[in-house]
Amino acid sequence: MGPLIPKQKSCEGDGGLHCIPSFACGLFTWPSSSARVVSASGINADVSRRDRKEENELSSQEPAEDVPSFSPPRKFQFSELKSATRNFRPNSLIGEGGFGHVFKGWIDEHGTAPAKPGTGMVVAVKILKTDGPQGHKEWLAEVDYLGELHHPNLVHLIGYCNEGENRLLVYEFMEYGSLDQHLFRKARPLPWRIRMKIALDAAKGLAFLHDRNPPIIFRDLKTSNILLDCKYNAKLSDFGLAREGPIGGRSHVSTRIVGTYGYAAPEYVMTGHLTARSDIYSFGVVLLELLTGKRSMDASRPSGQHNLVEWTRPFLSDRKRVTLLVDPNLNGVYSPRGVHKLSSLAARCLSRDPRVRPSMQQVVDALTLIQNFTDMVEPVTPVASPLKDVRTKAKN
Repeated sequence: MGPLIPKQKSCEGDGGLHCIPSFACGLFTWPSSSARVVSASGINADVSRRDRKEENELSSQEPAEDVPSFSPPRKFQFSELKSATRNFRPNSLIGEGGFGHVFKGWIDEHGTAPAKPGTGMVVAVKILKTDGPQGHKEWLAEVDYLGELHHPNLVHLIGYCNEGENRLLVYEFMEYGSLDQHLFRKARPLPWRIRMKIALDAAKGLAFLHDRNPPIIFRDLKTSNILLDCKYNAKLSDFGLAREGPIGGRSHVSTRIVGTYGYAAPEYVMTGHLTARSDIYSFGVVLLELLTGKRSMDASRPSGQHNLVEWTRPFLSDRKRVTLLVDPNLNGVYSPRGVHKLSSLAARCLSRDPRVRPSMQQVVDALTLIQNFTDMVEPVTPVASPLKDVRTKAKN
């Protein structure tokens, strides 16, 4: 992975493939959706009722707290994966980046044999470019990390291929794609309760990494690296930049500065000193994107508003003004208490002083409470876009 880049790229694709690890495949650019986000005025009563029904169905499901049983990564033959992806046909391509290309494929549920499309297990197959910037060392590190780490909120590595010059990775297929895709590209906005569920799932995955000894620092948390299955269960993907945190009483580890501009913690960008609190800052940015429906960095916004964190920071702890930040595509259907608690939590995660930021377990506890808030309001007549001229409104 190269140095910190100024342009955010998303890891998403039709069908929801994940772009998991790869010490540099971390910033895949997936095919863009042609769908646009509709304004609040475009959400009718039928859609609102459907969203509420979907929320109720999801809220009635018991979260799976038990870690599922995972088998060791399977070793595939290149010929098997070639057949599973229908000879890597162009219409099977679902993503590409610095690491290589990613294809959709089908394999036997319990083995490595290819299966006919629509049968067996659907997977994502990522191929290392033989002439690309990433090498065997990075590929191997990725296999080592995800071969060991198993949690309901981490994307699962199914297997790998190491045959001659061919280096491939096989991952579970995430049907609903990335959070980035749903927040910024889908015509139908994510309801409030689903956003809070996704935030909690992602927090649990990150807390699992931080609780290890030594802790594992994800280092590239962003909406495009949070993937969703068909029930909106969220899983962290792309461990390419992950590394072990400080041990033996050390306060930090020193690394080259990598990641995605707009998500990286300021102290890490300035010094290269990496701690688990660097991840917590990135998580705060994700919370802010969930709240506002706006990207962390967007050069198309007016001057002074490109950086979402700095633009909205003055309003996060102000109960009277914070509702101006709420995504207008929610059509007013959200929990006022949840908005206040979430904005306060985001402000703490985004503290310029890393020592003030909460631990990920504290974040999990706070988000768990937000799930139980029942003060949901009904749809209201849409008003002007909250983040448009928000500073002017706040002064009135």
